[in-house]
Amino acid sequence: MAELKHILYKVNLTAVVGSTSIKVKNIHFDSRQIRKKDVFVAISGTVVDGHDYIDKAISQGAIAVICESIPSELKNGISYIAVENSSRALAIMASNYFNVPSENLKLIGVTGTNGKTTIASLLYQLFKNAGYKVGLLSTVKIMVDDKHHDATHTTPDSITINKYLSEMNAEGVEFCFMEVSSHGIHQNRTNGLHFAGGIYTNLSHDHLDYHESFEEYRDVKKSFFDDLPNTAFSLVNTDDKNGLFMLQNTVSKKYTYALKSYANYRGRILENQFKGLLLKINENEVWTKLIGNFNAYNLLAIYGAADLLGLESVEILRLISDLESVSGRFQYFVSEDGITAIIDYAHTPDALRNVLETINNIRTKNEELITVVGCGGDRDKMKRPKMANIASTLSTKVIFTSDNPRSEDPAEIIEDMEAGVEPQHFKRTMSIVDRKQAIKTACQLAQPNDIILVAGKGHETYQEIKGKRSDFDDYKIVQEFLKQLQK
Repeated sequence: MAELKHILYKVNLTAVVGSTSIKVKNIHFDSRQIRKKDVFVAISGTVVDGHDYIDKAISQGAIAVICESIPSELKNGISYIAVENSSRALAIMASNYFNVPSENLKLIGVTGTNGKTTIASLLYQLFKNAGYKVGLLSTVKIMVDDKHHDATHTTPDSITINKYLSEMNAEGVEFCFMEVSSHGIHQNRTNGLHFAGGIYTNLSHDHLDYHESFEEYRDVKKSFFDDLPNTAFSLVNTDDKNGLFMLQNTVSKKYTYALKSYANYRGRILENQFKGLLLKINENEVWTKLIGNFNAYNLLAIYGAADLLGLESVEILRLISDLESVSGRFQYFVSEDGITAIIDYAHTPDALRNVLETINNIRTKNEELITVVGCGGDRDKMKRPKMANIASTLSTKVIFTSDNPRSEDPAEIIEDMEAGVEPQHFKRTMSIVDRKQAIKTACQLAQPNDIILVAGKGHETYQEIKGKRSDFDDYKIVQEFLKQLQK
């Protein structure tokens, strides 16, 4: 039990009806989770408005309601607190409820279109290997030191974030690495958190189904750095045209990384193979098992963050050389007859281009590059023709297929993609709606030494069609088909 007035510390209140000197059990923003003596926070969401569920929450036992406007009809014995912004209030309340857990460890946020999961996950891996107790909040999983939890969102809701941070405090975790999505920032899920640092990767076409424009998407990312305190650091990629823009108003300590321009952490690729990268960071060389230009950028960010967090340079390089790739991020294997299969989460035009260019830079051009790719339903339609154009330009054969069509007709999604294929590349492409059949066809087309890229779903182990999720693991399915064909 906690006192309501303590939970409301630093929340901007606009009106109070009833007492704030009451003991409450839990905070919820979903009325279905409310139990006796809980606080209900009514949030105006993109789909439903929590204010419509205030009476339901009270009927289930809520004794206090946080809302943006006091209801016209009030119930006896209930405290109503009006705030300027419910989602912002929820984030601050969640932090207070769990005793501000982000202050008791070093929390590093990673934001940008591509690379968030890889950087956060590999920093977790690196600091674990260095002997620290570490936390991870990522798209792929949540880790409280060695304890694994499944992730449901790139950036969880603010109650979930603070609950896991509190668990990390109890386990003695010293560092936590967290993916920070534009949705999470825009919906105030990161408010009330004390960040020791922020990392910016890049910005490209994504989430324009949610944000009204690219400028809004960019500005939301920037607001994360604007809000960092002067005790924190900002580490940005200055080869990205928006890198320096992120630093314009921040009071945090400013640092940069780059492959092409001057930076605090400067890199150069010396060798690039399927086996890994030989990378020069500042004046030191390091061999890593990770592959491609995009991973060179990720490694520079990892090196810079580890350096800023106090690890010794020689130790960081040793730890980088031991890092293993993240599930579904340029994850590959070679079949018995020499076919290379690559699974990657690339689901944006920029990410797909990065992966295909990396493969083309390594391959000899005597082999086929067969790409299987789709686009998600109920998401940004503008990127569909762009992704198809990139795939058909940079591959020798392309199979357009379903990704997670969700409520949309997968055949219509594929039609949107096909519109981006230039006439000279028509012969390279085919469309197979069933993703499993598309992968099987790619495996049947492949000859020894050819390369198959299955893009878009990466670490995901499900496919969502008409609101129903079924088991689907790209990596396992490719493995099975290639094994069958070898018999």
